[in-house]
Amino acid sequence: MDSTVKCTILLILLGLVVNAFSVTDYEHCENVVKKWATNSLKHESKEDKHALKDLLFFLHVPRTGGRTYFHCFLKKLYSSSLECPRSYDKLRFDPSKEKCRLLVTHDDYSISSKLPRGRTSVVTILRNPIDRVFSTYEFSVEVAARFLVHPNLTSATQMAGRLRSKNKGVSTLDIWPWKYLVPWMREDLFARRDARKTRGTSDFTSGDPYNMEDIVMPLLNYINNPISHEIVHNGATFQIAGLTNNSYLPESHEVRHCVDKYNNLGDYVLQVAKKRLDNMLYVGLTEDHRESATMFANVVGQQVISQLVNSNAIGKGANVNNSEQGTSFSDSELDQNTNSDEKGNETTSSDDNEVNQDNMTVEKLMDTYEVCISGLRKTQTRRRIASLKRISPANFTKEARNRVPQMVLQRIQSLNKLDVELYEYAQGIFAKQHKQAAEKLFDARTLGSIFIYSGGIKLWDACLWTMPFVLLFIFLFVNAKRRTLKLKI
Repeated sequence: MDSTVKCTILLILLGLVVNAFSVTDYEHCENVVKKWATNSLKHESKEDKHALKDLLFFLHVPRTGGRTYFHCFLKKLYSSSLECPRSYDKLRFDPSKEKCRLLVTHDDYSISSKLPRGRTSVVTILRNPIDRVFSTYEFSVEVAARFLVHPNLTSATQMAGRLRSKNKGVSTLDIWPWKYLVPWMREDLFARRDARKTRGTSDFTSGDPYNMEDIVMPLLNYINNPISHEIVHNGATFQIAGLTNNSYLPESHEVRHCVDKYNNLGDYVLQVAKKRLDNMLYVGLTEDHRESATMFANVVGQQVISQLVNSNAIGKGANVNNSEQGTSFSDSELDQNTNSDEKGNETTSSDDNEVNQDNMTVEKLMDTYEVCISGLRKTQTRRRIASLKRISPANFTKEARNRVPQMVLQRIQSLNKLDVELYEYAQGIFAKQHKQAAEKLFDARTLGSIFIYSGGIKLWDACLWTMPFVLLFIFLFVNAKRRTLKLKI
């Protein structure tokens, strides 16, 4: 047989083998993902999602404003004795405390396997995926830059290790996803600083903080890096689906690997995430901050107040912090050269900020929320400014973000297709929540019971008492009309 013919036959056979292997691999992945999706949907609760159950699980998607809700809403309602051990960003969940009422954490949905089935309500907040990627990048740089007070990376790493062993609090470096993103960015910042010292120059080739490679990793490099593919992109979808690299599910790695390899299998993950949003007590939107906060107070806060009053669990002594609670030492103690004004008041004495929870109402809750969020924002701004000084002239601002090339924005969108679709779906859920809240507030029977003369209350006093509800209804109705379901880039 001619050698050319032999070679052709071998190539054909090799092609058939490779093709057969590819088909087999795809089928295997499809079966893995479909099996996981089927099991996940099968275990979804069929009970009334509008009623608050015994345990409130706040699934905090990073960079969506969840910390604000924790400190300025939930800490006003739940005393520390009612928080689940390891609640809010404190390593892994410890289910040893059976009667806890509140769990707020970056853990993904897979943690629900450790929670009481049928007795847990879930709430979350979603954000425009493009803005969330920007914010994740900026926060990674901001926290990593705090280590630049040290002469070199070795010194910074050793100091962090010593502080973590001495301090009872939890470092940002212990928290998912920052335990991966911050060390990566920290190492990069030190490498770039060392390179500048070696060159002996302080001239910078770019005035764009998102593309200032002499100082910080360019945004385009960040989003294209495998670490971002693993942790950042489509992060909200994978977190709600319970498939992050921090998942409790043993099959999560293989499912995630298959979806990454065959993108069309991501539709199964998306459907699970959508179904879970459908079953949540509340879904907020970062971009609609004021509306989301008002909705949270009325949908969640009101039920929490009623539940705790009925169980006599509500009482005195919940902390009303005007700044972030000092659960993490890395945001302050690592920076030995930062003055008190730059660091902000990160730990506020509970003795000076206790709120009497007796007779708590939605109106009081919103009032304390406004005071709390004002303090939080001031503290966050001070810390951000102090941190970014170390990588000057790189400075992340809204104006600079608006100048980022369209090509980069399109790249972020293409890498986050699942999150884009999930966010659009969440917008629809939020619009429905608006409508339901408005209908409830304007319920004829409720208004009728309010205006009935009773107990010596004058009609004018009743009118004044109901005015906030009427105004809230008008506010929700007008904003619902303005709502668009199109994603803004």
